[in-house]
Amino acid sequence: MVDPDRYMATSFGQVRPVPGKGYLAYYPRPLPESVELSPGTVRLLADAEAALGRLAGVGRLLPNPHLLIRPYLLREALASTRIEGTRANLVEVLEAEAGGEALGPDVEEVVNYVRAMERGLALLERLPFSLRLVREMHAVLLDGVRGRDRHPGELRTSQNWIGGPGATIETASFVPPPPEELGPLLADWERFVHENRSIPTLVQSGLIHYQFETIHPFLDGNGRLGRLVIVFHLILHGRLPSPLLYLSPYFERHRDEYYARLQAVREVGDLDGWIRFFLRGVEVQANDAVARAERLIDLREDYRTRVTGSTRSQAVAVVDLLFAHPILTARLVEANVDVRRPTALRMLDQLADLGILREMASGPRRQRRFVAPEVMAILSEDT
Repeated sequence: MVDPDRYMATSFGQVRPVPGKGYLAYYPRPLPESVELSPGTVRLLADAEAALGRLAGVGRLLPNPHLLIRPYLLREALASTRIEGTRANLVEVLEAEAGGEALGPDVEEVVNYVRAMERGLALLERLPFSLRLVREMHAVLLDGVRGRDRHPGELRTSQNWIGGPGATIETASFVPPPPEELGPLLADWERFVHENRSIPTLVQSGLIHYQFETIHPFLDGNGRLGRLVIVFHLILHGRLPSPLLYLSPYFERHRDEYYARLQAVREVGDLDGWIRFFLRGVEVQANDAVARAERLIDLREDYRTRVTGSTRSQAVAVVDLLFAHPILTARLVEANVDVRRPTALRMLDQLADLGILREMASGPRRQRRFVAPEVMAILSEDT
C-alpha cells in the first residue's frame, strides 16, 4: 500500500483514504498559476530556451519539412515505447514498413505511436488542443496492440495504480486519484494548457506532463501519451513549427531519475527538481536534434548534387524519400513517387550504383530492399 509517511501535504496534492474503499490514493491539486524557480533553474531555462530556438529555426528553414519530421518521430516513438517495455529497434520498424508485411507486437506499438502523433497533428489543424483530441490520439495509440482491451479513447472509470510487474493496489508505488476526481482535474489541466500566461512556456510543458502522469486518466498508455503532449504544447504555443523535439530518448537514458523526479513532486513538492531535470532534457535533445538536422541536410544536398550530376537524374525524386524511409522497396517508391514498379526498381538501382543506397538481403516474398547506410548511421547514433 502507498506509504503515507512518504508523502507531505503540499501545494501539489496529498495522499488520503479513498472513501469506502480501504486504500490510499494521491489527490492532486489544480496546477499553480505561478511558480518560483531557483536561480540555477532560471539559468537552465535560458539555456533550454536558446537550444529550442535554434531547433525551431532549423525546422523553419528545412527545404522539405518531411525530411526530418518522420525520422525524428520514429526516434521519439522507439524510446517512448521502450520506457514501457517494448524491444523494437529502428531497423525492425523500417524493414516492416518497407516490406508491407504484418508487424510484430513491439513494432506495432512503435508504429501506433507515430500514427497517434500524426493523427493529433491533423486534428490540430481544425480543433483546439483539448481532451477530445487527446482521447482520439489515445484510441490510435492502443488500436490493436497491448492494452487494446483497456478502453482505448475512454477515460478510466475504475482505479489504476503504478508498480512493478505483478503489483497490486496494496503493493503499488503510486495510486493516482480515483476516477470520480478526473472530471475537475482534467478540466483544470485543459484550462491551464490554454490560459496560463505567467509561467514560461517550457516550464508549463513540464508541469503539463507532470500533472497528466499524476492524474493517469486512462487505464493504459498514460506514459506514452503524456510524453506526446509535451511537443503538442510547444507546437500549440508557437515554440516549434513541427514535432522535431524528441525527449523520450533522454527520459529513457535517465529512466530512474525521470520517475524519481516526478514522484518527488508528489511526495515532497520538489517541483524545482523536476523542472531542472526536464529543462536539461530539452537542452540536450534540442541540441542533438539540431546537430542531426545539419548533418542530414548536408547529406541531402550531397546526394542531390551527385544524382543530378550523373546521367541518372530521374532518381533525384527518390532522394528526399530515403530520408523519411531509409529502408526502401519498389513498393514504397511506387506509392510515394508515382511511378510503376520497373521504373521504381531502376531508380533504386541507380542510387545503389552511386553508393547512396546498398541492397540488403531479400525480404519476404523475395522483395528487394535497399538501405541508405549514411542516413541510418545518423538516425541510429546514440546521443
